[in-house]
Amino acid sequence: MGEQKTVTLQIERQDDPNSPSYVEEFTLPYRPNMNIISALMEIRRNPVTSDGKKTSPVAWDMNCLEEVCGACSMVINGKPRQSCTALIDQLEQPVRLEPMRTFPVVRDLQVDRSRMFDSLKKVKAWIPIDGTYDLGPGPRMPEKKRQWAYELSKCMTCGVCLEACPNVNSKSDFIGPAPLSQVRLFNSHPTGEMNKEERLQEIMGDGGLANCGNSQNCVQSCPKGIPLTTSIAALNREATFQAFKDFFGSDH
Repeated sequence: MGEQKTVTLQIERQDDPNSPSYVEEFTLPYRPNMNIISALMEIRRNPVTSDGKKTSPVAWDMNCLEEVCGACSMVINGKPRQSCTALIDQLEQPVRLEPMRTFPVVRDLQVDRSRMFDSLKKVKAWIPIDGTYDLGPGPRMPEKKRQWAYELSKCMTCGVCLEACPNVNSKSDFIGPAPLSQVRLFNSHPTGEMNKEERLQEIMGDGGLANCGNSQNCVQSCPKGIPLTTSIAALNREATFQAFKDFFGSDH
């Protein structure tokens, strides 16, 4: 019998938001079709490091396990991505797991993504209609428009594009690519359009479009392949029109 094949994970851990981080290594028996989540579940079942030290189970976020909810984002071998679709067979060993750094660490690989959700509130990333009574069918979208709007609607607020963006950090107010793309999505909706000016004015100020450095990292890292830079370019045009409109519509 040959030697049992193993998987080695080096995990950056942090006991609470204010404590220093440290790295622990775990060695697990290899199984075909393992992903990062199943490896983490194995560690949780038996939290013992490679050198035989009993430790606490690793904390991480997950939910759907099929790349829809965006909860299980982490940095895997230096790249932010979803851990549910990260297959062990396709990763270089030892596999290094770290929390995303754009967001405050809660514990281990768990982060607080409030920054992104607050930005979505700021830009009114929803369609504010009164749902207390039946308004009847809404206006129809032309098929061509619906197709690209559907691509933008695939965003699962995973935070990967914010992690990859060099302009989103603790020293900047930049809301990041995902909330900007959602502005384009909701402004293109026949009903959502009624808040178009409000959304554009929000992204024309601090932390908005002007903070984008066009590094293209976001579009390369997006797990859903959303054309984020195309959205930002389209919003730049719309914001320019809005600025002229605001200027000439005022008392000048």
